[in-house]
Amino acid sequence: MNRDAKEAIAAFLQALQIDTTTPELAKTPERVASMYEELFQGVQQHTKDIWGEVFSTDYTGLVAVTNIPFYSMCEHHLLPFFGTVDIVYQPKEGRVVGLSKFGDVVNVLARRPQLQERLTSQIADAIEQDLMADGVFIRMKATQLCMLIKGEMQQGTQVVTIESRGILQEGGPLRDEAIALMGGIQTDVQTQTL
Repeated sequence: MNRDAKEAIAAFLQALQIDTTTPELAKTPERVASMYEELFQGVQQHTKDIWGEVFSTDYTGLVAVTNIPFYSMCEHHLLPFFGTVDIVYQPKEGRVVGLSKFGDVVNVLARRPQLQERLTSQIADAIEQDLMADGVFIRMKATQLCMLIKGEMQQGTQVVTIESRGILQEGGPLRDEAIALMGGIQTDVQTQTL
């Protein structure tokens, strides 16, 4: 556990007039520092190291992996945002990877101080560049805790971000098929950019 982080958390709490010497809070700086080390463990990781073996197949269609859960930390307030990611991609020349690797890549990219918009784009980058996919469509639906617990407390608000590339970008020949694989695009969800 990072001693500097522990001491910084203790100083932060004390600056807010929180007594960290009480039995209930004595171990809080250590717990918080340890938790944030885990939450930010993706900072030094690269997605190329995660995919593992690439398999050659005769498959020529789209591949969809939907409802991948993720948890990340908003870099503006260091509060969580969480939800699901839907991924559709067109493999290049039938080159595919193990389906569980998509969740692993999402998790590594989410385990950093993030913005939802950037996270959506980084997932698309990883699939497009690391796998050389012919097309990528990413839809992320998230609850931003900062919207729920501060200010106007906008309960029930969900933020939706979409990133598409290659033959799945807007106007692309397979975009409608990709959207259908994800169950369509809901138009009744309130979308906001933070």
